[in-house]
Amino acid sequence: MPVWDDLVGQERVQTQLAAAARDADALVTAAEAGEAAPTASKMTHAWLFTGPPGAGRDTAARAFAAALQCTSPDRKLGADPGCGFCDGCHTTLVGTHADVEIVRTDLLSIGVKETRELVRRAQLSPAVGRWQVIVLEDADRLTEGAGNVLLKAVEEPAPRTVWLLCAPSLEDVLPTIRSRCRHLSLRTPPVAAVADVLVRRDGIEPEVAAAAARATQGHIDRARRLATDERARARRTAVLRLPLRVDDVGGCLKAAQELVDAAAEDAKQMAEEVDAKETEELRAALGAAAGTGGRMPRGTAGVMKELEDKQKRRRTRTQRDSLDLALTDLTGFYRDVLALQLGSTVAIANEDIRSDLDRVARSGGPERTLRRIEAVIACREALDRNVAPLLAVEAMTMALRAG
Repeated sequence: MPVWDDLVGQERVQTQLAAAARDADALVTAAEAGEAAPTASKMTHAWLFTGPPGAGRDTAARAFAAALQCTSPDRKLGADPGCGFCDGCHTTLVGTHADVEIVRTDLLSIGVKETRELVRRAQLSPAVGRWQVIVLEDADRLTEGAGNVLLKAVEEPAPRTVWLLCAPSLEDVLPTIRSRCRHLSLRTPPVAAVADVLVRRDGIEPEVAAAAARATQGHIDRARRLATDERARARRTAVLRLPLRVDDVGGCLKAAQELVDAAAEDAKQMAEEVDAKETEELRAALGAAAGTGGRMPRGTAGVMKELEDKQKRRRTRTQRDSLDLALTDLTGFYRDVLALQLGSTVAIANEDIRSDLDRVARSGGPERTLRRIEAVIACREALDRNVAPLLAVEAMTMALRAG
């Protein structure tokens, strides 16, 4: 399968990246033959992928990285890079290619120390591939200091190094960095295209795939999780009942507490799946003595404490991400209400709770619904500013009641 097959609903971006991969191939071929580089090349050393959640920014970056490392012999016969089955494509897509570094973070930010290590790696020549490729999936999480460290590497890249940065929007990246990148903007994939890929690639039943794609409004990863994870479906159902529970102050406060508790429990469950294995692997690597109750060698306490701190920060981000996902579902609920109030012909995302939507739509006008959407947005912004989650969600539920 070509590397672009998982890039859903992004035909324009795929065309641009495929053309750049062809030109990148020509650049390397010319250099290896000692010839002058082709003129008017569509290839450049730094790219910035932006788009709404679920658009496939990371997928596009990884697919492009695979096309750059493609080793298919068919290229010599005029085939485009990115076959999907050669060693270069396969190892890039599964994350094991020696010259492709895929950076993602479970933490709230990417600091200077990690960024300096990336910059150091970017100066190396490719070991087995044609390019040294750095895919930074969370460029929006770079601290200001880390961004300044990265700027130097983007300004003066090594000859065979390519930076692929991903962020929700241009505003999430330092102006000095984004001005030195070629920008590609991805769109939200069509619901039908997302449903199709869930059926074709994940073997999900068509009816289930269509419902999940519609409910998540084209967010591929969320649609897949909703279609395959019963816990995710239960959480969504609980969130979508919240607008019916804010008739009095007690209901508002109780709903807020339950929402925050659910996010914390979700973060705890995810952490338990990862933390124990991570801790055990580190203990073994540090030489925890067998038969001594797991006693660690001297001088390793600091390393274990560093891991514990990292895991704590990761749980904090996971809780916030879980809360943000719930708030996104809540926004979708009121978006559907507004569509009904205005008599819009847009598709209803939450068709499975149409009676609840009708009930809320009849209880007020569009102005009230818009104020409620603004309250949800304000809660998300408060969480971004590190406001205590319970305080932010309580303020939101009270605002939903006031309307």
